[in-house]
Amino acid sequence: RGFYSGLLDFAGFIKPRGYFRQSLWADKPVAYLGTYALKGGGAANDVWSMLESEQGQQKNETPSMDAWPIWNYQAGQIIRVVTYTNAAKARLELNGKEVGQTKDYDQKNGIIYWDIPFASGKLEVVGMDASGKETVRHQLQSSKRPSAIKVLQSEEIQVKAMDGVAQIELQLVDEDGIPVATADDEITCEIVGNARLLGMEAGDNSDKSDYTDNKQRAFHGKMIIYIQAKDKTAGEITVRLSSPWLKPAIVKIK
Repeated sequence: RGFYSGLLDFAGFIKPRGYFRQSLWADKPVAYLGTYALKGGGAANDVWSMLESEQGQQKNETPSMDAWPIWNYQAGQIIRVVTYTNAAKARLELNGKEVGQTKDYDQKNGIIYWDIPFASGKLEVVGMDASGKETVRHQLQSSKRPSAIKVLQSEEIQVKAMDGVAQIELQLVDEDGIPVATADDEITCEIVGNARLLGMEAGDNSDKSDYTDNKQRAFHGKMIIYIQAKDKTAGEITVRLSSPWLKPAIVKIK
């Protein structure tokens, strides 16, 4: 549907390369963690990972600025972990223990990276200043299979006064509430009340399905839905978001 470059996707979500650019331009401390499998990096046929075929690299290649925030692979698989940060140095921790070496900011490409074997749990980068004082953190958490649809706003949303449009942002989460960044489940949107569906957008550049259809697949576990009241006296509107095997979400729009 468009170029794969750019800082935002069609849903308005920041792409990994958007966070990379932020690390180059921001004044405040920033850090972002992304990962991808290296070619020939060990375990194959990983049902959770879509990355090896999409952007697998050799070890000697320049680290990617398109690394997604995913920490779900097969045990022992060699994964490249990158951080986009403006910190002077960074430390990588897995389940509370340091892995690899503390590394200085790379002046050549602006990306700090480690190649490590995958182990499930919490992966965290700690950005530090030149003296070693912590300035910023960012973490990824291994997830289970998606269990529920989570609306990221409150359960009651106010429409915009000018055009009567409400924007609903959702995230697919597992049974522990952890975002599932690999999920692409189909979401169905049903509306009760005097309103219409304008569109459902997940940001997948390769998805050419009808934007206005009430069934769309999530992309990296996320989606934006646009609902418009038909007139200023529409009253309360109920939106039900569902998917097979997932706990649905219900949103009230006023």
